[in-house]
Amino acid sequence: MQIEIRGMEKLSLRERQVVALKETGVSNELVGKRLGVASATVATLFNRARAKGYQVVLVISGDPLGVMMTDEEEEEDV
Repeated sequence: MQIEIRGMEKLSLRERQVVALKETGVSNELVGKRLGVASATVATLFNRARAKGYQVVLVISGDPLGVMMTDEEEEEDV
């Protein structure tokens, strides 16, 4: 699974870094530690990025969630 962040061109480099980490579930404290800034700064950067409007899209290959139907199953439902 991959994530795609649309609208990244609107964000500063630091905002991009924060968004990439935060949108994959990393805490403010750990993001701050990785980037060498305070967790409050991470929160500010994340909120600023969200205000600029970006979209996160999950790109899932295969069926890791186990919810897709096979062609045969789809034909049975018709």
